[in-house]
Amino acid sequence: MDEVTSNDGTAIAFDRFGAGPAVILVGGAFQHRAIDQQTARLAELLGREFTVFHYDRRGRGDSGDTLPYAVEREVEDIAALVDAAGGRAHVFGMSSGGALGLAAAASGLPITKLAVYEPPFQVEESGRAAMKSYGQQLSALLAEGRRGDAAALAMKTFGAPPEAVEGMRHAPVWATFESVAPTLAYDAAVMGDGSVPTERAMSVAVPTLVIDGGSSPQWMREAADALAGVVPTSQRLTLEGQTHDVAPDVLSPALQRFFLA
Repeated sequence: MDEVTSNDGTAIAFDRFGAGPAVILVGGAFQHRAIDQQTARLAELLGREFTVFHYDRRGRGDSGDTLPYAVEREVEDIAALVDAAGGRAHVFGMSSGGALGLAAAASGLPITKLAVYEPPFQVEESGRAAMKSYGQQLSALLAEGRRGDAAALAMKTFGAPPEAVEGMRHAPVWATFESVAPTLAYDAAVMGDGSVPTERAMSVAVPTLVIDGGSSPQWMREAADALAGVVPTSQRLTLEGQTHDVAPDVLSPALQRFFLA
């Protein structure tokens, strides 16, 4: 494990894989190194061609946390990793991590290429209303210290079957989910009101690959299309047969092609 120090003094922990051009992997909700075997596998695969930085976002795992939270602080975390990578890096963001990667690229960080997988923006008003309701419920549960209930709410909102969530609450890994439950509010802040951040997206000047899974819900396809439609330098890719739980062995070749082109 390595560490960098962000602008506000927060320690950001990461693992480094491979050698070559730098790629920073930005996780979504719940993702961190202790439980995120899929991103670890993606890092190993990409490490055949790149130097890959798999890091714990602030408030998770081995990284620190400095309050109050602001999305700008997470952008500064990515900036610290870019510095550690030699001053330039590609970035891949998964889910809400894609929205964070978009914010980092729009801020003018020296990101060479950006790839995002299904950032969960909402094109329809009904989707944005549901996201607002989720945010309100999440805030109330976290204010009451009900981390387990907050984690369960997030999982169900993200599409996990209620019976599966209840089963997980009795598994040893549940303590880890509870430990990072407060950071679900960070992801909600990154997503804003849930709409595609048109002005921010239009300011992204680096080549950007917007990816979705062919077996994901239609609203995710629509969100990816909408985002690609406003990023000036975007490319669009659908990985057939994939869902939001994308297989690293399928995702890795697509990212390699894009980052090496």
